Amino acid sequence: MPPLMVSSDDTRSVPPVLDVVVPVHDEEADLEQCLRRLHAHLATLPFSSRITVAENASTDGTPALAQRLAGELADVRVRVETEPGRGRALNRAWQASDAAVLVYMDVDLSTDLNALLPLVAPLISGHSDLAIGTRLAGSSRVVRGAKREFISRSYNLLLRGTLATHVSDAQCGFKAIRADVAARLLPLVEDTGWFFDTELLVLAERAGLRIAEVPVDWVDDPDSRVHIVSTAKADLAGIVRMWRAFTTGRLPLADLRAQIGRGPLVEPDLDGVPAGLLGQLVRFAVIGVVSTLAYLALFVGLRHTFEPQAANLVALAVTAVANTAANRRITFGIRGRGGAATAQFQGLLVFALGLALTSGTLAALNVWDPHAPRLTELAFLVSANLAATLLRFVLFRAWVFRTRTPRAERTVDGLVPDLEASTR
Repeated sequence: MPPLMVSSDDTRSVPPVLDVVVPVHDEEADLEQCLRRLHAHLATLPFSSRITVAENASTDGTPALAQRLAGELADVRVRVETEPGRGRALNRAWQASDAAVLVYMDVDLSTDLNALLPLVAPLISGHSDLAIGTRLAGSSRVVRGAKREFISRSYNLLLRGTLATHVSDAQCGFKAIRADVAARLLPLVEDTGWFFDTELLVLAERAGLRIAEVPVDWVDDPDSRVHIVSTAKADLAGIVRMWRAFTTGRLPLADLRAQIGRGPLVEPDLDGVPAGLLGQLVRFAVIGVVSTLAYLALFVGLRHTFEPQAANLVALAVTAVANTAANRRITFGIRGRGGAATAQFQGLLVFALGLALTSGTLAALNVWDPHAPRLTELAFLVSANLAATLLRFVLFRAWVFRTRTPRAERTVDGLVPDLEASTR
């Protein structure tokens, strides 16, 4: 059954810049005060906005109150969902919106509304793709008990350890996203409850999107409807589900990154130097130094057991695989599993050339001085490895990873249809 729309002003010819979605469930006591306060604040912003009340399966008078307020206040509408779930209500409201920037905030307005403009400004300008309020920044001012503080910090620490996320506060009920980005990410978000925010942010990070963080002033609501134990269980289940999806490659992250992710900046052209070459050389050199040290350590360790040629073969093979993987991701900026096997195969061919060079050097040294000291042997190997490293870079750039081209930075044309036409 499609959701019911009620609005006091559906005749707007130009979609609003902001659509502030407020999910509610049994919020009859607080809804009117919070909506009027939010409505008054939005009137002070320099662009058009709308409030969408995402009502989800309330059992009190929340639906009737929301519809009455939509009839009294301009640019307020109500979506009625018959199924419970804050994440489901928010997901559907965002997907149905025609606004350029989609905002979410908790109905209790625990976050100071003065942070709203800094939250959406990076999205309107095109600087960022998502924005979140954070209660854990050094300049944030937060009033809440020690128990909730401990739970919040522990949860975000758990996310960093399990899903490798870098956002500081995944649970703050104060977020915004560009509509074009939301259209690609929201269909992939499975959670319908409180883990919705975390899942969206982790997907955005893995897709190579930029997330702006805004320090907020936040006062805990003592009447919060969040049930800590059940929410914690659902969050843990969500973390496990996402971890499995990432490890099995079930999510189309490579496609997302290629289509909406932010690629590396294009370096300015220098006379006679191809674009991107300097940065690649620096990254390749760092990886090369680490690889050479690892190779020498392996060679010295294996030399006690194997002949020089065998020790060289094993040490070079192990470091070559790691070197190819590191250069693929770090030097040439290629992520995801697509083409990884081909790159490793080509890398092994490059390795074979390096092996021929280093093995030939050892053979030549053996002919020249069959009893050469170990230090002389190492010196010849270092020289041969430097030559092999230079050859590897040339072949990596011209052959193995030649199809890699930096994506142009996204433009913001069309994100906000016309700010002047959208202002109040």
